[in-house]
Amino acid sequence: MPKSKRDRKVTLSKTKKKGREHKESIVNSIREAVEKYSSAYVFSFENMRNLKFKEFRDQLKSTSRFFLGSNKVMQIAIGRSVADEIQPGLHKVSKLIHGDTGLFFTNMPKEEVMRLFEEYEEYDFARTGSKATEKVELKEGPLEQFTHEMEPFLRKQGLPVRLNKGVVELVSDFVVCEEGKPLSPESARIVRLLGIKMATFRLHLICRWSLEDFEILKEGLDLSDVESS
Repeated sequence: MPKSKRDRKVTLSKTKKKGREHKESIVNSIREAVEKYSSAYVFSFENMRNLKFKEFRDQLKSTSRFFLGSNKVMQIAIGRSVADEIQPGLHKVSKLIHGDTGLFFTNMPKEEVMRLFEEYEEYDFARTGSKATEKVELKEGPLEQFTHEMEPFLRKQGLPVRLNKGVVELVSDFVVCEEGKPLSPESARIVRLLGIKMATFRLHLICRWSLEDFEILKEGLDLSDVESS
């Protein structure tokens, strides 16, 4: 008699165990940071670039520590309510951890932190789906910035091109992208080839916490938003 599929043995994978251990490690690290550093911030980010972020984090590693990852894990680490917060007022911080956000612990003065975050921005090439910040249009004629070997690739991206005596030539005007509209995979590749950077990686401070006080730093938010959420 054939065995029922319902009788099949299921082994708990090591991946699940490692995942749980990793989350527990993050929780413990965040709780240690609460004790070690004088203040904590929630920050948001746009157009995240991992390499650029690592460089920024490394610049501040002697006085600070960043945490990015699961919002739920970060909330659990500091406490989501008055009953389970690990220090007074941290449940307010927890309520502002949602969307593209992270935690920043530091011993630096508030003024220095605000200056660093406000001044920080890195330009990079936009990815597929990002909104174009300007209209890019190529005019009919030779495209001397491209070598003849690139002509087949450019044609695959939708450009009406041909080779004319070894020079890549655009046979008619071509709009690569329109301002405010999402970039297609093809237009994102062309914009990159043209060297046009449309994405700006930025970090924005949302709130600051210390044992002495808690304050909102993001425009449009106030304490009532946190207390009523």
